[in-house]
Amino acid sequence: IESGYDKPIFGICMGNQMMGLAAGATVYKMPFGNRGMNQPVLNLLTNRCYITPQNHGYAIDITTLGPEWKPLFVNRNDGTNEGIYHVDKPYFTAQFHPEARGGPTDTEFLFDDYVGMVKSGQRSVGSLFTNVAPDTRQHVKKVLVLGSGGLSIGQAGEFDYSGNQAIKALKEEGIETVLMNPNIASVQTNLEGDNQADAVYFLPVTADVVEEVIKKEKPDGLILSMGGQTGLNVGVELYQEGTLAKHNVKVLGTTVESIIATEDRGIFSDKLNEINEKLAPSFAVNTIEDALVAAEKVKYPCMIRSAFALGGLGSGICHDPDHLRDMASKAFASSPQILVEKSLLGWKEVEYEVVRDAADNCITVCNMENFDPLGIHTGDSIVVAPSQTLSNHDYMMLRDTAINTVRHLGIIGECNIQYALDPHSDDYCIIEVNPRLSRSSALASKATGYPLAAVAAKLALGIHLPDIRNAVTQTTTACFEPSLDYLVCKIPRWDLTKFDKVSRQIGSAMKSVGEVMAIGRTFEESLQKAMRMTDPSIAGFEPHHKIYKPESEQELISELTQPSD
Repeated sequence: IESGYDKPIFGICMGNQMMGLAAGATVYKMPFGNRGMNQPVLNLLTNRCYITPQNHGYAIDITTLGPEWKPLFVNRNDGTNEGIYHVDKPYFTAQFHPEARGGPTDTEFLFDDYVGMVKSGQRSVGSLFTNVAPDTRQHVKKVLVLGSGGLSIGQAGEFDYSGNQAIKALKEEGIETVLMNPNIASVQTNLEGDNQADAVYFLPVTADVVEEVIKKEKPDGLILSMGGQTGLNVGVELYQEGTLAKHNVKVLGTTVESIIATEDRGIFSDKLNEINEKLAPSFAVNTIEDALVAAEKVKYPCMIRSAFALGGLGSGICHDPDHLRDMASKAFASSPQILVEKSLLGWKEVEYEVVRDAADNCITVCNMENFDPLGIHTGDSIVVAPSQTLSNHDYMMLRDTAINTVRHLGIIGECNIQYALDPHSDDYCIIEVNPRLSRSSALASKATGYPLAAVAAKLALGIHLPDIRNAVTQTTTACFEPSLDYLVCKIPRWDLTKFDKVSRQIGSAMKSVGEVMAIGRTFEESLQKAMRMTDPSIAGFEPHHKIYKPESEQELISELTQPSD
């Protein structure tokens, strides 16, 4: 420094402390230190936050830095310094580990910045960090929240949590809140209490009825992501008919264009191809004849999925043209478009809950693994959080993919991304992205203690993720990825035995009407607890009192290959 050396220097971890000492600053021992793979660090030049891996017990005292040095990074939880830079010379540091062999690799770009300085001869560190986070705050006074709609599988009860949390979050920000929800049995429709909606309409969540409420209440903003698929579909219809523009109502959070990009299977495929993400070979079709042609290209057995569908409605594995024709006719009865894709039956099914704000800060809150392989709807599957059979490489690979995909799609708030992962390699395919709170979101919130719906509602208002407080500690930031020292197991519950002539087989269309969640130190413990909660007659993981005796070998094979309740 004293000799006038002007070549770029990038100090990492101890290199940060050495640079600080060389700059004349002092280094002090921290009470606990920062260790782990989920430390949130804020770039003070851009106001962007990153999840970083750290392992250090000392920090630079920035009050002892000379006038030619400035802090570059700060830990968003405890406020300690995480990096410095020289105002005139090409020197900068990071206390965390951007090389991150174990992940996450969110700050790997710092090496590119450093190499760029070396090649270009840049002498200003400030010129590296020009992508300043914009002010995205939405200035609204009254917001209409679309609830979950009437009672049916795939909506209603599981979205009571998200709507209730959203209303609470909006009220905390001093916003007048109007709720539409015809389900009188939900908590969010209660009129008493400080954190309840100012007005509740027990009316059907349909486009024409929503427009009438908009005419009467004149809201500034509309939140679609808290009411499941019903809210999304109505929002898309209002947008396409010009109703929102006509009444000057702004959709808060994920835009309708982004919603359409995730729900329209053809656009979704094109969007992912733009960033070279992996999808199962598939074709979006609008007629049964086109579906049959597409199936010949991807070969049987094939999977069909409905666009704009609720709870996997209209989806399933088709084994031959007759089966496809029957399934497709049912799917087109409720959806204008279906996707015919290559079957990945038997692959692992993994999902991530992802949160992103309008300033592009993005984290994955929880990852979950289905006990059942691909082919069983997540709502009908035993789900374990966090995943138990993924290697660290697989986990970080899917995490990076999730963040890249969510950023490219322009999601603001919370979403759920589902993967198919080959159990014998690291090959994967993205199945779908739900740009809304889902049943899995409620499970992830309870499993991690992270209030996804409340955070998503505040992000919809344009508040940046690092500026939202951790609901548990009330002092740290909500921009962090929870780490669990326990295991959560979810088991669905069905009531198919109450109905005559109803198939008890389960597949890619959800049939469960509820679920239980258990917490334990091991998979065996949490599974045992969950089984006992599912039904009083179940004592746990043990043989049935009635011994099953198949009438034929064919029946036994069928029972073993085709899941049922």
